[in-house]
Amino acid sequence: AALALEKKRERGERERERERMSSKVLQLLLHPDEALSLGRMYLAAREAKRLPSNPTWSFCYDMLNRVSRSFAIVIQQLPVELRNAICVFYLVLRGLDTVEDDMALDTETKLQMLEDFCDEIYDRDFTVTNCGDGNYKKLMLEFNNVTEAFLSLDESFQDVIYDITKRMGLGMKEFIPKEVKTKEEYDLYCHYVAGLVGIGLSQLFAACNLESKKFAKMDKLANDMGLFLQKTNIIRDYLEDIEEEPAPRMFWPKEIWGLYAEKLDEFKDPENRAEALKCLNHMITNALQHGVMSLEYMSQLEHKWIFRFCAIPQVMAIATLALCYNNGKVFEGVVKIRRGKTAKILTSLNSFEDLVLAFYNYAGDIAASVQPAVDPSAKETLQVCKDIQDKCQDLVKNVDKRSSMSDRGQHSFESRLLLFLLSIGYATYAFSLGGVRESLGVSATAGDPLIDLIQKIIAVLCVLGMSLILVLN
Repeated sequence: AALALEKKRERGERERERERMSSKVLQLLLHPDEALSLGRMYLAAREAKRLPSNPTWSFCYDMLNRVSRSFAIVIQQLPVELRNAICVFYLVLRGLDTVEDDMALDTETKLQMLEDFCDEIYDRDFTVTNCGDGNYKKLMLEFNNVTEAFLSLDESFQDVIYDITKRMGLGMKEFIPKEVKTKEEYDLYCHYVAGLVGIGLSQLFAACNLESKKFAKMDKLANDMGLFLQKTNIIRDYLEDIEEEPAPRMFWPKEIWGLYAEKLDEFKDPENRAEALKCLNHMITNALQHGVMSLEYMSQLEHKWIFRFCAIPQVMAIATLALCYNNGKVFEGVVKIRRGKTAKILTSLNSFEDLVLAFYNYAGDIAASVQPAVDPSAKETLQVCKDIQDKCQDLVKNVDKRSSMSDRGQHSFESRLLLFLLSIGYATYAFSLGGVRESLGVSATAGDPLIDLIQKIIAVLCVLGMSLILVLN
């Protein structure tokens, strides 16, 4: 019986793997323009998994890859003098967040841990047992590696990380026993868990001298950056959070959701979908109010890789809000941006112009989806989208070194031609034409037939896609 169950489980896993593979192939067929970006993201992810030889830093960067996914890629593209500090900063706050999120911890223990965490990071032997699960549990069990790395940082970095950890821990402690009721409390909670992250990062940028010293004092704008990301996550994760065991922790403010329901969990019921969507759109409008300040903050960044580090999560956030707006699937599961689109953002967002265009377009997408006849917050939504688009226009006009909006995102003919030739080259490899594989020391007949088929499909899509781009643009 046990053997039969094991075989059934294996068959199930193979079927699920085939379904995932089919889904990926389908996505490529529907969005061939994303194939190149997916390839570039795959290579960047592989590069991010190359670990330092030092055991302490090897653990830190391995855990960063495990608990932060695409965020790890942009961290590891930062200059080395900033990269290690932000890696440690992220893991310290991830540890603190793991304590806050663990609903199995008794309240008294949790409150004390949140208060003491900032001091514990100075203890080289500090570890936490019975906290978190999966990769987070491993992080806590071997947290001494993080504290060792922390103590190796420059004192100016240590001071920033300690201060933010202390303030965040006390803020989390404040909200453990109480429900978020007002919009003011909602903003305060998001400040503690995300706004402070933005403030700390700004101080690290200034401390390493890669950005102006003024960033150490830009608390208001940095706070808005954090709130924009945190509110997006809170909105997107509605169902996951409300079904959390042993007890849910929700941060949707009652001042908003109370306008549409007696209880927050009523939105899960399809019969209440109309009111749920009104509440969802109200929440998204509230989050979008931070978009203008986020743009202002990023317009002042000078260092390319710091800019990308800040801009990519912000574009992911507004893209997620555009996807979630008026989308009932938020109440059925976690709504996520398609992997190909994520790859495109991650690999193509390289300039201020790219950022402005993305914000402008996503704000336009949301505005186009507004239904004034049925949505009570429609007027406010349209206004905040207009504010974002107006800010984009102003930044393009007033900041030098920026090209006009109409020229945004256009590649030169030479660049498009080069990509077309590269796609032709890849096709000759995929179809084993002209002895290309043999010249590279690869057998033309050996290999997995399924992988060969996928490579041929991708090659055809690349050639067709680049042909259209070359002709139409």
